[in-house]
Amino acid sequence: MRDLIAEIFNGLATPYYFGQILLTKGESGGFVLLHRDDRSLDRLQTHRDAEDAIEIAKYDGAGKYRPLKTAPNLRRGWRLELGTVEELIRALDYFYPGRLTVFAARKIGSLKTTALRDTLDRQSGMYRVGAKISDSQINDLVADFCRSDTGCLRTILWKRDRNDAIASAKLPKEKFDPACDQAAACSRRPADDVPAAHSEPGTVPLLCQEACNLMVAACRKVVKGEETTA
Repeated sequence: MRDLIAEIFNGLATPYYFGQILLTKGESGGFVLLHRDDRSLDRLQTHRDAEDAIEIAKYDGAGKYRPLKTAPNLRRGWRLELGTVEELIRALDYFYPGRLTVFAARKIGSLKTTALRDTLDRQSGMYRVGAKISDSQINDLVADFCRSDTGCLRTILWKRDRNDAIASAKLPKEKFDPACDQAAACSRRPADDVPAAHSEPGTVPLLCQEACNLMVAACRKVVKGEETTA
C-alpha cells in the first residue's frame, strides 16, 4: 500500500491542502509542510525530520493534548522540510494517522465503509450499551461531534445504518462530499492569501470510512446520560 501511496503523491501537483496542512515543493527539491494559516509568515520554527511531526501534532496551540488528530486544532508556528516522498508519507501519517491509506484505497476503488449501527453492534464490555442510542440522538450527536469547524475535519462516508440513512441531517451536505475542503471552515487566513504564481491549492480529503473510537465512546455517554465533548 505504501508503494501505491508514494505513486499517488508523486503524481499530485502542489500546492495542496491535507487537512490543516499546506504542502508545497521546496525551492531546491523535496517538500515543505506548514500550517495552512501560516503560509504568509516568515518566522516559523523549521524542522527537517519526519518524526518531528509526532510532537507538532501532539498538542494544540494552548498546550493541550489532542486525542483526535483530525480535530481542527493543529498548532501553528512550524515549518517541516522533507527531502523524499517516503519522508512525506511518514510525516503525514503522523499528523493524520491512517488517512493516507484510506485515501489510497478510495483512489483504487477498494475502500469499504461501515455503518454506525454496525460499529456499535460489534462493541463489547462497557461500550456495548452504546448500541441503544436512538436515531434522533445519533442525529444530534454526530451534528455536534463531527462538525468541521469545531469537531473533526474528516469527510463522513459512513451511513447511520444499513438502510443508508444519512449520519446526521443536521450537517451540511458538504460534510459528506470528498471534493469539499473541510478545513476551510476553520481557517483564519485572509481570503485573498494565495501562494504567488499559483491558483488556490487543491485538497486531499481526510476520509472517514467508519465511526472512530471517540464517537463510540460518545454514543455510550449519550445513552448513559453523560455529557459529551468532541
